[in-house]
Amino acid sequence: MFKQISMTNFKSWRETGPVRMAPLTAFFGANSSGKSSLLQMLLLLKQTAESNDRNLVLNTGSIQTGYVNLGTGHEITYGDTTEMSLSVAWTLNSNPDLAIPIPDEPGNIIIDRLSFETRIHAEAKNVYVKSLKYRQEKNLSVAMDRKGNNRYTVRVYVNDKEPRRPRHRPRVLMRAEKCYGFSDEALLYYQDASYLRSLEYAFEQHFQNLHYLGPLREYPQRAYPWGGERPTNVGLKGEKAISALLTGKSDKVYNGIRKRKSNRLDTKIAQWLVDLNLASSFRVEQIADSTLYQVWLKRTEESPEVLITDMGIGVSQVLPVLVLCYYVPEGSTIILEQPELHLHPSVQAGLADVFIDVIKNRNVQILLESHSEHLLRRLQRRIAEPGNAFLSDDAAIYFCEICDGESKLTPLQLNVFGEIHNWPEDFFGDLLGEMVAAFDAGLERKQLQANGS
Repeated sequence: MFKQISMTNFKSWRETGPVRMAPLTAFFGANSSGKSSLLQMLLLLKQTAESNDRNLVLNTGSIQTGYVNLGTGHEITYGDTTEMSLSVAWTLNSNPDLAIPIPDEPGNIIIDRLSFETRIHAEAKNVYVKSLKYRQEKNLSVAMDRKGNNRYTVRVYVNDKEPRRPRHRPRVLMRAEKCYGFSDEALLYYQDASYLRSLEYAFEQHFQNLHYLGPLREYPQRAYPWGGERPTNVGLKGEKAISALLTGKSDKVYNGIRKRKSNRLDTKIAQWLVDLNLASSFRVEQIADSTLYQVWLKRTEESPEVLITDMGIGVSQVLPVLVLCYYVPEGSTIILEQPELHLHPSVQAGLADVFIDVIKNRNVQILLESHSEHLLRRLQRRIAEPGNAFLSDDAAIYFCEICDGESKLTPLQLNVFGEIHNWPEDFFGDLLGEMVAAFDAGLERKQLQANGS
């Protein structure tokens, strides 16, 4: 789970400061206030980790592929600056591969929490790593610093002392790989330095467990192809949601809604569609012996059964969100941009209950950016309810705004009663002002009519 992020000179952010990440982390604010950029930083690192080019410092994406398309290195730095820093801290799931043996030290260092920071020089045609650093609290610190023309030094400290290294090897090493990796020369520098690769593996493994669903989801289809493939997620636009749904259930065809609780993916999704008052029945049916499947729903018990294409846009937009939440492996992190799009206010509020359920019962972390007051209000209500397992510490909620040409972040102070002490002015617009203005306008019109105007 991500515990903290920070960055300097990234897009509209001159400096974020440390940003605490909770099981549910939500960013609110006006359009173009920097909300998406906070999540794009994580997607940029994921995209880089998945790149096959180890000489590419940052994979900023392209129009055709990728989680984000951010342009050149210079385009992603703030203003006219040419240096940015990106930092993440996370906890790791228990994994024996990350028990790192260190020379001259008894036993292994168990890597259960890591922080990583990289400083990058970024111009249009000249992008390179200035430094990178891993740290496991006080037990392990590994840093690589650029000292000149593509030449680096590595410093390793275990329990505040440097492990043994051969004297005849030069202290200056060549190249950092991507923005987070060590060259083969670095592995030769210290004896038995395979732990450097273990740190890279910890980084890559965590970002592999990061999943993303964008704000613009695919329109519903009259038939969905599925040849038995097992997608790792639902796709950037939810285009693989039905394939994931079919993968995650044991029967190829199911009908109706099961009221009993079940861990089966199909039953979970069906039950949430009922709870969100979006459907009373839901089934996916294979078309004869083909590889095509159709999604059928009923709006109410008395309604005729129709294809998802004839159901209204809301169901098709929320379905990828539901499937992703229950399809990803436990312990994963999900990034959602505007999950409330095309949804009725009551369904927007209900999404908060979906997120709380997967956080508590599947240990899935949710990171989202949103404009939905209804979603936030439901979160506040759940925190305030006596005996509820969702606590104020389980949520980190932020307000983003532009001040003097740069993005600023305000952590909202949420107490155990679900109250926000520092509610920003015009957080969701000036609703009271609109009501007063509408009342005054109505009063003025009545007076004009009374005067015969």
